[in-house]
Amino acid sequence: MPSRKQSQGACVFCGREMTKGGLSKHLKTCTQRQEAIKAAEKAGPQQRLYHLQIQDAWSPDFWLHVEMNGASTLKELDKYLRAIWLECCGHLSRFSIGGWSGNEIPMSRKIEQVFRPGVELTHIYDFGTSSETLVKAVEIREGQPLTKHPIYLMARNHMPEALCAECGEPAGWLCMECLIEEGEWVTFCEKHAQEHPHDEYGEPMPLVNSPRLGMCGYDGPAEPPY
Repeated sequence: MPSRKQSQGACVFCGREMTKGGLSKHLKTCTQRQEAIKAAEKAGPQQRLYHLQIQDAWSPDFWLHVEMNGASTLKELDKYLRAIWLECCGHLSRFSIGGWSGNEIPMSRKIEQVFRPGVELTHIYDFGTSSETLVKAVEIREGQPLTKHPIYLMARNHMPEALCAECGEPAGWLCMECLIEEGEWVTFCEKHAQEHPHDEYGEPMPLVNSPRLGMCGYDGPAEPPY
């Protein structure tokens, strides 16, 4: 995908828009987040909760900030990444420290057994046309989770801007023929997507907020699973 200025996203608690790095700092002190944490407090044992920064290994456009229960497993994180970013054909996946050459970490391992601030894991989905994702622990807190699910989405990049190759208007479609045959990332508005010839690889694919777009026929939905 072509390079762009730093992508931005919004804090789900207060709506403030920042870059990935800005939100990493902001979430530590966000007043509305602190209020949500306080409202979730209840009697019972405290749980260890991990702020994870997740980003595509090759494109800075795509990133997530999530909070994950330390008692949950890497398998739960794998399911989440598949749902929001990756799943196309049921490919195999793995976690490791150090990428392809690093030691694989079992999916059954708990988050609290793997992460501490600064530790970064690589998630690889599809061992042919691979998607690589970096997952780093930013902060750990003791308290009650904000959801019954293993993961709470705190921020996500906005859909990267794309312009029509013909008219310069906002684009919503990617030409797979141009990508596969010419190695060019060519996007179109709806009008010009219909007019552009596509002889070998079918109709243009809709743009979705995922780093896997254009790989192995991925077409979304690129939505949080909960």
